[in-house]
Amino acid sequence: MNSLTERVEKTIVARKLFRRGEKILIAVSGGVDSMALLRLLFGFAEKYKWQLVVAHLDHQLRGRGSDADERLVVRVAEKFHLPVAVERADVKAFAKTNKLSIEMAARELRHDFLARTAAKMKIKTIALAHHADDQLELFFLRLLRGSGAEGLAGMKFSRSAPGHPKIKLVRPLLAESKSALAEYAAENKIPFREDASNASLDFQRNRIRHELIPLLRRSYQPALDRVIGRAMDLVSAESDFVNSEAARWLAKRTPFENLHIAVQRRCIQLQLIRHGIEPDYELIETLRISPEKPVPVSPQTAVWRDKSGESRRKNFVKTAGASDHQKRFNLAGTTGKFEFGGATIQWRKSTSRAFSIPRPRVGSEVFDADCVGSIIVLRFWQAGDRFQPIGMSAPVKLQDLFTNRKIPREERRSLIVATTADGEIFWVEKLRIGERFKISPETIRRLQWTWKRP
Repeated sequence: MNSLTERVEKTIVARKLFRRGEKILIAVSGGVDSMALLRLLFGFAEKYKWQLVVAHLDHQLRGRGSDADERLVVRVAEKFHLPVAVERADVKAFAKTNKLSIEMAARELRHDFLARTAAKMKIKTIALAHHADDQLELFFLRLLRGSGAEGLAGMKFSRSAPGHPKIKLVRPLLAESKSALAEYAAENKIPFREDASNASLDFQRNRIRHELIPLLRRSYQPALDRVIGRAMDLVSAESDFVNSEAARWLAKRTPFENLHIAVQRRCIQLQLIRHGIEPDYELIETLRISPEKPVPVSPQTAVWRDKSGESRRKNFVKTAGASDHQKRFNLAGTTGKFEFGGATIQWRKSTSRAFSIPRPRVGSEVFDADCVGSIIVLRFWQAGDRFQPIGMSAPVKLQDLFTNRKIPREERRSLIVATTADGEIFWVEKLRIGERFKISPETIRRLQWTWKRP
């Protein structure tokens, strides 16, 4: 069997991932995958006349551990006499401000850092260390989130960076397993840092990695990697074909009703993206099946498609007296009442003398008042909102919760969302309260919350 070095070089040459003599920015976290990638590309650099630059983003998530990651990457880059670009980012603050999971916030900041660094250094190619195990995990992660063909097709060996069409993302290790990279690192005495969070089951990707995939391999399909890899190849090719047909329709505008359903959906999806609207499945289906029917996507915006297939967006001008999309309220004192979004909400605070679980009541909830705080914000659902309802182990997309509860699309935008002063959702109308805000033995003050609609 060929060695890892031979296989990776063959992949690079066969797929034409890098040009001879080009400048390559290598994303290096300090983990075994990226440290192996750095060593491999450094070993090929002289042969192919590549100019390598190392890039490392400190996510500031693990204190001294993050600092040690940075020191390792810088030390190895200096050992290889390679220039290194280092930057630090407050991932937790970014996640809270933008209502993202830690994983998603880290990903966005990392991609932004790499794209900016590449542009600044006039580098057109970024090398990433994603491997075959990452691809498998991503498939199930997206499958469970309800992704379409584009998502299930997975990562590609080479593609343009999102938002930066002149910069190319390259994944030379995508055909290699995690175990092969670890074995290579051990054989070549490559130093690396292990991120302890990779073992935490608080993250859905880790639960897929440590629980779901081993179960499927053990009890259902020992050749899971090969079977899923083949399925992803098929989905990818078919998705590319649908994309090309949709692009052809957008250029020529033949009768929309004559298109295959898959092409109709992709045409609507592409148009929604152009309008800056998140193209989820239910919205696409509503527009596809019901032409001329406006669908609200926010309190001020609706979208519809005409019979020719053209999707249109309309922004409503707020009239005098219309309720604001978002309002701040002060829960000072022990009781109060306010109106928002067509509902009247009354609240009352009381001291908790003994722990007891509140009895469920229609139109009423009880929170830990100190977790909620004295300043709250009431608003409506926004694309990308994530919420952790009571009883769930991690936040999920609010859109997915609406779908699971079979709440009609036209009703979702009118439901009230309550957040703390720093933006964390603690209550969603029709969906109960947030896990972190429930009554517990440590609760000192309770917030009784009742609401009514005409």
